[in-house]
Amino acid sequence: MMAVKTRFQSADFERILAQYDLGSYTHAEAIQRGAIQTNYFLNTTYGKFVLRYYETRSTQSVLFESELLSYLAAHQYPCPLQVKNIHGAYVSHYRERPYVVFEFIEGQHIEHPTAFHYQQLIQQAAELQKLTVGYASPYTSQRWNYTPALCHKLAQSEAEKLNTRRARAKLVWLESALTRLALPGTLPQGICHCDFHFSNVLFEGDKFVALLDFDDANYTYLSFDLVGLIERWAWTHREDKLDLEAAREVVQIYMRYRPLGEQERYHLYDVYKLSILMDSVWYFGRWSGDSFYESRKLEFLEDLGRQRFCERLFG
Repeated sequence: MMAVKTRFQSADFERILAQYDLGSYTHAEAIQRGAIQTNYFLNTTYGKFVLRYYETRSTQSVLFESELLSYLAAHQYPCPLQVKNIHGAYVSHYRERPYVVFEFIEGQHIEHPTAFHYQQLIQQAAELQKLTVGYASPYTSQRWNYTPALCHKLAQSEAEKLNTRRARAKLVWLESALTRLALPGTLPQGICHCDFHFSNVLFEGDKFVALLDFDDANYTYLSFDLVGLIERWAWTHREDKLDLEAAREVVQIYMRYRPLGEQERYHLYDVYKLSILMDSVWYFGRWSGDSFYESRKLEFLEDLGRQRFCERLFG
């Protein structure tokens, strides 16, 4: 899906580049990947850059992302590098919306990832969580930080917008499911990327180069990214069940780089259930009677039970 929502002309790019010491504008290319923010390859006499124009984010939300990327870059984490404007800031504004210019990164998106590609992605997720445990930012509250309270708030909003019997029934189902979560305040928290689709990853050959698009990154339970990876690798859509051997493999690879303590192991079951409930909010209108995709996933986990889930994944 094409990411460009705001169309820029040459004069727009020239005005934007006037705020940077990046040479003169030559041409730009719309970036086809993505669906929310507007992205362009921006070519100048100094080289190639990436312009990211935020369609749906407040300045404070973009500042959260910008500060996070600065922190990660300072710790040599493979992520996009921002370019400062002539005023020494990373976040600029054009037509009253924030934008950031990034250095261009050589690499390719993998259409058909191998097990080796997955292993590197799992490693980088673990490294991200190691770096950001307890990460503090004055802009943290400007993101949707995934918690049961946020899930409930967003679901209520969706139910009110739809204002149908089915939406109200789905809200009741979600509220009941939230009461069955056990997520203590002492569970380790930090930054999770929350969108490990391979369109957000660059490789050069078989080597991991960069994790892109921190648009959904937020401060949540550190294992939230782990359950996202389990979901991508091990959930079998055709059978609506979890391949427990594949899930165990994801967990074991992850724990080579960030071992989970006893509390995180015990509550991984709850974080997984929270991720399913968050998905049910994003697709709140998806409902066909008493059984729908997220309800079937939750039923599978609850039929499996916490003890068997932990035993099969951690042995």
